[in-house]
Amino acid sequence: MNIFNIMQATGGVGLFLYGIKLMSESLQFIAGDRMRQLIGTLTSTPLRGLFVGIIVTMLIQSSSGTTVMTISFVNAGIMTLNQAIGVIMGANIGTTVTAQIIAFKADDFALGFVAIGVVFFLFGRSKKQRYIGNGLFGLGLLFLGMRTMNSAMAFLSTNQAIFASLSQYPILGVLAGTVVTMIVQSSAATIGLTMIMATQGLLTLDAALPIIMGDNIGTTITGVLATIGTNRSAKQTAAAHVLFNVIGAVIFMICLPFYADLVRLTADTISHQIANSHSIFNVGNAILFLPFTKYFARFIRRVIPDDEKELIQGPLYLDKKLITASPAAAVEAVKDEFMHMGDITLNMARIVRRCYTEKTTEKLTAEFAEAESAVNAINRAISTYASEVWQRGLSEEVSTVLGSYVTASGDVERVGDHFENLTELSEVCDGTDYFSKDGEIELWDMYDTVEKALTYALDSIRYEDVKKADEVIQVLEKKIDEQEKQYRRNHIDRLNRGECNPEKGVIFIDILSNLERIGDHSHNIACFTRDIVSLSKFSLK
Repeated sequence: MNIFNIMQATGGVGLFLYGIKLMSESLQFIAGDRMRQLIGTLTSTPLRGLFVGIIVTMLIQSSSGTTVMTISFVNAGIMTLNQAIGVIMGANIGTTVTAQIIAFKADDFALGFVAIGVVFFLFGRSKKQRYIGNGLFGLGLLFLGMRTMNSAMAFLSTNQAIFASLSQYPILGVLAGTVVTMIVQSSAATIGLTMIMATQGLLTLDAALPIIMGDNIGTTITGVLATIGTNRSAKQTAAAHVLFNVIGAVIFMICLPFYADLVRLTADTISHQIANSHSIFNVGNAILFLPFTKYFARFIRRVIPDDEKELIQGPLYLDKKLITASPAAAVEAVKDEFMHMGDITLNMARIVRRCYTEKTTEKLTAEFAEAESAVNAINRAISTYASEVWQRGLSEEVSTVLGSYVTASGDVERVGDHFENLTELSEVCDGTDYFSKDGEIELWDMYDTVEKALTYALDSIRYEDVKKADEVIQVLEKKIDEQEKQYRRNHIDRLNRGECNPEKGVIFIDILSNLERIGDHSHNIACFTRDIVSLSKFSLK
């Protein structure tokens, strides 16, 4: 072995990993808004989570990426441990597609894929065509990397004694697969190397199977590293991933002779046998565990007990690991954060109401100030996070959806400012009995309409409900404008009749003005729902 062999081997691995990265980015871009919607799908049962995990992993070509996303969702509280276990099972199955692609001997066509990919990339008329070119170029690099690694490993044929121990002691194969996967951070790369050594006669199938099991254990390291700085729920998810693969490996190692005989029946060539063994292991493991998901989750909670729930202020969902794992998942995290921001703003509306009905107290003022500070912090965090997501490259549809969330968060932040103005005005009023009886009735009539408009606008984005958005745009916002004009006129009439104090009159007009502005921002938010839904329908055509 010389320096040239080392450079060739590491270069081959580099080409292979970069090829997978290009394929992943291209698939996510081409999937567009469908990817975002899939990630946002509620995984209400482990079985549903299993299918989501399979599809997402096939799209991003990385079980580690799906696991990191899952851990982030659990850490944020939008996915339970039971749901996460289902997704992890699916991720393990989804990643076997990569092994099946590698098993096809397409080395001779590697440069052909590269050439076609370059043509699409350079001369494609649309962004989608250029991403198709990127994907084909990545596929070509993947096979080119395999060929390079194959050439680099040729020198090992004269050192077959090194691999004899792997056949004699299967546990060494498990350890080798685990360590190599931990180092290269890619189960696909380990499988590719195993296939190369097996086709060169360096490894028998009996020696290769333990390496594949170790490969499944080694890939869990990415999830473990992703739990640094997270809560107990996220750590439970990573532990579930580790134990799921370790227990599966132990079961299959006990049945290794029968497992090897089954794999031999599935294909004639050893490269396809290895790819099939990877699929059989992960599908079989999922079938064994799926009926016992609830009990497995219970066991994990005993190993790592739940922590006490704490009230968290500020951003909850903007995990930067998601940006690397999947930009589409990061966009969905922005939506979740926007809804978190909206919920805090609705609570501010309730606090303002209490300030007028119960009279403003230091406790209410402090509670409002804390909520207002959280809204401002989240708005800034969304803008910063979205800027980083945009740099990763998004389809036109998903990019526009992200822009809608960012701009809508600005509207919500300004709604908070108007509620802050109303809180300050409440300190002057010292209760709504500050106004005349008719003025008090009018104030609450308009306040109820405004609160309803804001709630409907936020719900329209949460559920992508066009009917609620139309209710805000076509009915409630117009009603608020009419109420503001009518109640302003009524108030002026009362002033002319001497029924109101002029000083109080200014306060009343200011309140109406702030409420009307909240209605305008609710209208803006509802309009973004229309944009988001129309883009989603377009991307699904």
